[in-house]
Amino acid sequence: MSAVLRALLNLCHRPAIRNGLVRDPRGRFRDPRFVSFMSQSNRKTLDTDVQDTVLRGRKAVRTLLKLALFGGGAWVVLESAKALSMF
Repeated sequence: MSAVLRALLNLCHRPAIRNGLVRDPRGRFRDPRFVSFMSQSNRKTLDTDVQDTVLRGRKAVRTLLKLALFGGGAWVVLESAKALSMF
């Protein structure tokens, strides 16, 4: 019975690194070839400042909403003028 339990425990065993109990000694980047590739590729750095993007998006949505309201108001005025001209 103990052999069966030991086999099941070995089958279900997870390394301590994967569980986050032990720090990975290899550091953040596991493959040094990846680091050298990133340093040699000379790619443009990504803009990680999300706040500016959010503000620009809000401004665009606000402008679109104003245009939609203005267009809707103009449509109501035109349709009202057409309806009044019929009488």
